[in-house]
Amino acid sequence: MTAPVADPLTRPGGSGANRPGRRADGGATSPLQRRRAKMFWPFLLPALVLYTAFMVGPTLASFWISLHSWDGITPMTWRGLTNFRLLLADPVFHTALVNTLVILFGVGAAVFTLSFALTMLLRDMAGRRFARAVIFFPSIVSPLVLAIFWGFLFQQRGLLDSLLAGLGMTDRPNFLGDHLWLIVCLGMVWMSTGLYVTIIMAGVDQIPPYLYEECELAGATAWQRFRYVTFPLTWDVIATTTVLWTVSSLKIFDFILAFGGTTNDLPPTGTWNTALFIYGSTFGGRVPLYQFGYASAAAVVTLVTIILLVVLLRRLTRREAVQL
Repeated sequence: MTAPVADPLTRPGGSGANRPGRRADGGATSPLQRRRAKMFWPFLLPALVLYTAFMVGPTLASFWISLHSWDGITPMTWRGLTNFRLLLADPVFHTALVNTLVILFGVGAAVFTLSFALTMLLRDMAGRRFARAVIFFPSIVSPLVLAIFWGFLFQQRGLLDSLLAGLGMTDRPNFLGDHLWLIVCLGMVWMSTGLYVTIIMAGVDQIPPYLYEECELAGATAWQRFRYVTFPLTWDVIATTTVLWTVSSLKIFDFILAFGGTTNDLPPTGTWNTALFIYGSTFGGRVPLYQFGYASAAAVVTLVTIILLVVLLRRLTRREAVQL
């Protein structure tokens, strides 16, 4: 007659309800666990208070101000949804919103394509650490400094214009006069690529080398290695970086302002995004408008756009992690 086998869910050390220090409903019962639970709030509360005061509070205030007409000094006047209706008919806001979407999708596609290409190029490169540091350098420099350098590069009689003149080209393009928005987009690609190369390469470094060795033995091309090995095994990193780019791209401000503007005026409205539109409706320009209600309505639209896009991206990129 065989001895009865103890249930792993009830014997000591099991994972069931009778496990020491754990109630049937999953709560903590041991003194150590109760002390840990009490220590949770003292560490969390200061950060929660600061986040509420400087993030949640101003966000809720923006929703309230967007329903009023306010210059920041005199009492607010109730307008309801009038500010939002005016936004729908404002061609400058339309341009700013379209430019924001161009940055999000167009510049984002260029950044990620270039990031993956550089990742595949640097993966087996002998001096990849140095090359990674050089590529990452624009990400740690202030966008204002990068904007000054970008202007020095593309302005008339600048570095590129002088180079083309030295090559004998007489009909040289006016980069900042005729192609300002394109140059701004190229600058954002150059400014952002290094960060995403570093993040993606960190994910690629976690892939076991023997998988690439087996691909080489099987005669797989570079595209096949990327499609069947690199891309699936870095999917979690890619999903995170897409959300990061979505949030950061909608907040780009200082590079466009410093590169396209002057010392006392804003850039042309054709290069505005929603962040510059909000600034131009309040403090920006030679004659500030101080339309805080109107600017808050634009900020609310931008915030709702960010939320919707992040939720959509999280749903589109949701998939099971590949187990090695």
